[in-house]
Amino acid sequence: QVQLVESGGGLVQAGGSLRLSCAASGSIFSINAMGWYRQAPGKQRELVAAITSGGSTNYADSVKGRFTISRDNAKNTVYLQMNSLKPEDTAVYYCNAAVLGWGGARIGEYDYWGQGTQVTVSS
Repeated sequence: QVQLVESGGGLVQAGGSLRLSCAASGSIFSINAMGWYRQAPGKQRELVAAITSGGSTNYADSVKGRFTISRDNAKNTVYLQMNSLKPEDTAVYYCNAAVLGWGGARIGEYDYWGQGTQVTVSS
């Protein structure tokens, strides 16, 4: 089993910055893609940013130029640096990881989610 633990959310004024962290632990052989998603009240969960094990990144258009995703493979940790925050960035942010490891009696790639961390941007 794998656990993803997020930290770094909070309340910030518009124009401010926050840095989210997500550390994976447990039965891990390797981690392929890692990413951050968010879900605002009454809206569907959406991809914010993703990063491959090789460092290739992908961003939602709404955060390009403001957010930066990075990872430390040695620590099985992914980060999201959020700058120039806007009220519309307010949401619960979830970490996601595609992990190669044991799933019951089988080795395979399994998808895991963190518990979510609240980000609130005041105007």
